[in-house]
Amino acid sequence: MRTRLPAALAGAFGAACGRWRRREGTRRLFARDAGLWTGGDEASWLGWLDAPRAAREAMASYEAVACDGRSFRHALVLGMGGSSLAPELQRAALGRREGHSQLVVLDSIHPDQVAACEAGLDLASTLVVVASKSGSTLEPNLLLAHFQARLAAAVGGAEAPRRILAITDPGSSLERLARERGFRRVVAGEPSIGGRFSALSPFGLVPAALQGIDLEGWLAAASDMSERCRDDEAQTNPGVALGLLLATAAAAGRDKVTLVAHPRLELFGAWLEQLLAESTGKQGRAILPFAGEPLAAPGRYGDDRLFVALRLAGELDAGDDERLDALAAAGQPVVEIDVAAPLALAGELYRWEVAIAAAGAELGVNPFDQPDVEAAKVAARRLTAELERSGELPRAAPFFADESMALFAPESQLRALRAAAGSRPRAVDFLRAHLARIAEGDYFALLAFCALSEPAATAAARLRAAVLEARGVATSVGFGPRYLHSTGQAHKGGPASGVFLVVGDTPRRDLAIPDQALTFGQAITAQARGDFDVLAERGRRALRIELRGSADDLLPVLADRVEAALAG
Repeated sequence: MRTRLPAALAGAFGAACGRWRRREGTRRLFARDAGLWTGGDEASWLGWLDAPRAAREAMASYEAVACDGRSFRHALVLGMGGSSLAPELQRAALGRREGHSQLVVLDSIHPDQVAACEAGLDLASTLVVVASKSGSTLEPNLLLAHFQARLAAAVGGAEAPRRILAITDPGSSLERLARERGFRRVVAGEPSIGGRFSALSPFGLVPAALQGIDLEGWLAAASDMSERCRDDEAQTNPGVALGLLLATAAAAGRDKVTLVAHPRLELFGAWLEQLLAESTGKQGRAILPFAGEPLAAPGRYGDDRLFVALRLAGELDAGDDERLDALAAAGQPVVEIDVAAPLALAGELYRWEVAIAAAGAELGVNPFDQPDVEAAKVAARRLTAELERSGELPRAAPFFADESMALFAPESQLRALRAAAGSRPRAVDFLRAHLARIAEGDYFALLAFCALSEPAATAAARLRAAVLEARGVATSVGFGPRYLHSTGQAHKGGPASGVFLVVGDTPRRDLAIPDQALTFGQAITAQARGDFDVLAERGRRALRIELRGSADDLLPVLADRVEAALAG
């Protein structure tokens, strides 16, 4: 790890390393001493420390799973958060070995995305992998119901369960269901490893085995990093040094970690967003991750950033070296990490897990809980309960609507928005009023409950780039419901520095869910409204938009209006 730090931050980092050494931080971490953090239940969630060793001891079971990968053209992973983000990273960075399954990851219940995913599969030659630690997570369960029915139509009801593999903790409701229905295989998770720390547990290793990744090489890299992270000297410990630097920067106001990655490692940012935001976004503080944001000139940034570059064999994307040099010369802190080869990513997963554990200790938070994630789930459940009772979701009246979109705002914020928008406002005027609330040190998040298609992703990227250019603040894009299991914790439990635009659309065609009263479209609408309601309850600056058509068609229109609002 190479660092280029301003003098004040370098001094604070050195002091933090000294404190860590005096409190015997590394020894206490590996001794599972909960007093290193808050003295709560932290010791119950440290199984990931031994995950590389445990995985190597269970290699025979993963070899058996790899054999399954040779029997199917596709392996479809249904999961959320840690159950989907690590497999997606492995798929993008390493790819499959010849003769093994092509991995497909689905972590959305938007009906357009579910339909698009299904259309790309040969279900008669697909192994469905449902991954849920608790077994009760809404999205994997709804997706399982859909794809088991589709499998039954393709290969017959008796054969369909033989095409399903479950990864779940022992004793979960999913394990019971898998046993009752006769699933092909049930792989037990480790109860002492939380979801976002599960990349080197069965939740990451089963998908890796299915696509034929060299698990010996993968786990060797993780084991090597595990040994290096046992160094008692903080400044030479790769995980602890990184974590203490993250915490020191956050304490100094640089709480926004901007990740710059080689294109092949781009999805590392999505995995990292969950690890950082969900682990530290609580008690009004957070280390806030920002991935996928293009680097701008030094003058576009304030003093709230820490830049982390992730190289692959020494390389970054074209032009990023020069931009990082300019940022460092302007006094911005820059950290550079080199990944020697794609298989070495396993070591980086372990390094960052240690880093966030050390950062939590330095900040005085429990990095292994997520108290605010449940709030949005509860709000969504209230809406779906009403649907089950009355046959429809509770109605919500927009304060403004036109042919393209309807706008909703918290009642407590509506008067100020109307006053700022003028006497005869259009949608662009309300957008201008909302975005004008962004102040120095804030961040902006687009939260899109729509299918993650190329047109939608392109429009979202253009929208965030416009905000960065006009306001100079950190920006992020989260696609729902994925982000609810990731950055959603920091949005609600972290600092009140976020300005949010929550966007939903109208699916091209809704899909019924077998044995459920609600459809996929209704379920994702309830999630969008539920998360918005919780943001409003927490006093966050939020505007919700319902697009009156598909995001493929209307998210570009919204991006046009945001650009116009910021230019006006």
